[in-house]
Amino acid sequence: MSRKSNGMRIGILTAGGDCPGINAAIRGVGKTAIFKYGMKLYGISDGFSGMITKEYTELSEKDLSGILTLGGTILGTSREKPFKPADKNNKELKKPALIKEHYEQMGLDCLVCIGGNGTQKTASLLAREGLNVVGIPKTIDNDVWGTDITFGFDSAVHIATEAIDRLHSTANSHKRIMIIEVMGHHAGWIALYSGIAGGGDVILIPEIPYQENRIAEYLLQRAENNKAYSIVVMAEGVKNPEKGISAAQYLSRRITELTGLETRETVLGYVQRGGNPSHYDRVLATRYGTEAADMIARRDFGKMVALRKNDIVPIPLDDVAGKLKLIEPGNSLVQLTKNMGTSFGE
Repeated sequence: MSRKSNGMRIGILTAGGDCPGINAAIRGVGKTAIFKYGMKLYGISDGFSGMITKEYTELSEKDLSGILTLGGTILGTSREKPFKPADKNNKELKKPALIKEHYEQMGLDCLVCIGGNGTQKTASLLAREGLNVVGIPKTIDNDVWGTDITFGFDSAVHIATEAIDRLHSTANSHKRIMIIEVMGHHAGWIALYSGIAGGGDVILIPEIPYQENRIAEYLLQRAENNKAYSIVVMAEGVKNPEKGISAAQYLSRRITELTGLETRETVLGYVQRGGNPSHYDRVLATRYGTEAADMIARRDFGKMVALRKNDIVPIPLDDVAGKLKLIEPGNSLVQLTKNMGTSFGE
C-alpha cells in the first residue's frame, strides 16, 4: 500500500447512456483503490447531476461485491451537460461552479468520470477548471477517440449478431428481404461488426453514403441468382430523408418500391444497451478501472485510460474532447467485406 495514497478520497460517476460493463469498471476502480491503496471511494448519483446537487454515498468493498456481472449502473446516470448554457438568453454557466464547490466540500482528491464522448469532453473542461479528473471510456457505439475499443461495444455486437442470426431463418422461410437497424448515429461500428459476424448481404453505415438504386440492383441480382432471401444490416444514422420514421422503415419502403420484393424491417433499439456484459467487456472494464486507480495513486490526472494494441495507457483528455472515432474509408474490415461480395450501397 502506498502511504502517499492512503486516505485519498475518490469520487466516481457514470454519465450518458447506460451500457454493459459500467459496474465492472466501478468495481475495478473501487477494489483497487480500497485494497491496494487504502483510498476511500464515493459514488456520485446520476452522473454530473449528482455533483451539482451534491448527492453521493461512500462505497465500501461490500457495496462492490456481486456487481461485476450486472448490466446498467449502480450509481444511476443522466445526460446532464453542465457546461451547456441553460438557454440563449442566459450565458452564465453556474453548474460548473457548483461542481467545483461541491468537489471541494466533499474533500475529493480526484473525480473519475465513466462515459462516452460527451462525458470525456465535460471531464476535460472540469480539468481545465482545476479539478483532478480521470476518464474511463464507455459506449456501445465504440466511437470514443483515442482508444481501440470501448467496453459495451462487444456486448452490443453479440446482441445484434444474435438478432441477425434469428432473422436469417425467418427471411429464408418467407423468402423476404429482412432489414435490421442497429444503433450508431454517427459511427457504424456495430453495424459493420455485427453485419460481418451475422453474414449480412448489405451493410450500411453513416460513414459511407449509399445509393438506393445500387442497393435495389444488388438485391434484384441476388434474387435472379436464386438467392432466396437477403439480409440488410444498417446503422440508425444512415441517410433518412423522412422525418418521423426510422431509417429502416424508410429503406424498407423504398426497396419494395424499387424491386417489388417483399421487405420487412426490425429496429433493434435499446435492447442493445441492456443486460449483462460479455466476458470481454467485463475484463476490459476491469482493466480500465484498475488502471484508473493506479493513475490516481501516481497523481496522473487530466487523462483518460485507453486501450492501444492491447495495452492500457493514459492519454490526455484534451486530445479526446470533441472528437469521434469513425470508420475510415480505407478500413481493412470494410475492404475485406467488399471483397467477399457484400454491398455497402455505393
